[in-house]
Amino acid sequence: MSAPVRIVDRTAWRGGRVIAGERAIPEETAVAFTYNGTSYAVMMATPQDLEDFAVGFSISERIIASPDDIESLEVIEQDVGIELRMRLTDAHASAFHARRRYLAGPTGCGLCGIESLGEAMRQPASIGGDAVFTSRDIARALQALEAEQAINAQTRAVHGAAFYAPAQGLVAMREDVGRHNALDKLIGALVRSHVAGQEGFAVVTSRLSVEMIQKAASLGIAVLVAVSAPTALAVRTADAAGMTLVAVARADGFEVFTHPHRIKEERTLHVLAG
Repeated sequence: MSAPVRIVDRTAWRGGRVIAGERAIPEETAVAFTYNGTSYAVMMATPQDLEDFAVGFSISERIIASPDDIESLEVIEQDVGIELRMRLTDAHASAFHARRRYLAGPTGCGLCGIESLGEAMRQPASIGGDAVFTSRDIARALQALEAEQAINAQTRAVHGAAFYAPAQGLVAMREDVGRHNALDKLIGALVRSHVAGQEGFAVVTSRLSVEMIQKAASLGIAVLVAVSAPTALAVRTADAAGMTLVAVARADGFEVFTHPHRIKEERTLHVLAG
């Protein structure tokens, strides 16, 4: 399998000087999703955690409801890319062929294989969950995500998506050149480990567009945190779904856009001397 990071020669122009050297850059390869012998999508992605990618993408695309709906999964490396070859159970195979389509997608395509405006604008199911998280939980999750991003530490060129539970810390983290791919890989890792979306919250290193809300909602994630800003449609969609949307999350704080009841202030108890 191709390495996720490559070392390439480069010439740097800095301060009026030309300096020869090397740089670590992320690999990008074509990844094809096929179900029961039928092509569905071709994505440009980082060649790592591909089993998670296959399962997470299949769930967020609503092709399957759980990993048990995939009878077999093969990761097949070819000269021009990688095929994720899946065989679905009979019931899901029939449903898949009924809505069969093919898409060649750009890096991190978010709305893959969409055939109608109504499908693109689909509203996620309502999200429940009474878990409450603190500002300190969010700060710790951001720190943990940054510390675990090995590929980004080398290249400064990939996105990360993580799931954080206060009692456990960072449960899972995945990286990819595409922000949607990173989230799909995270979803795949969580469902394969039988982690429910209500057990913690997700953190992504990107902006929040509507498809990121739809993907997170497919796992019932009630709180989604992003380091960048959301789009207006993402805010409306999260609000209607009951999802708490936290964005512009940095070391000095964050902004809550929807359903703020799941975020509470961390208060310090001051004891006065008598």
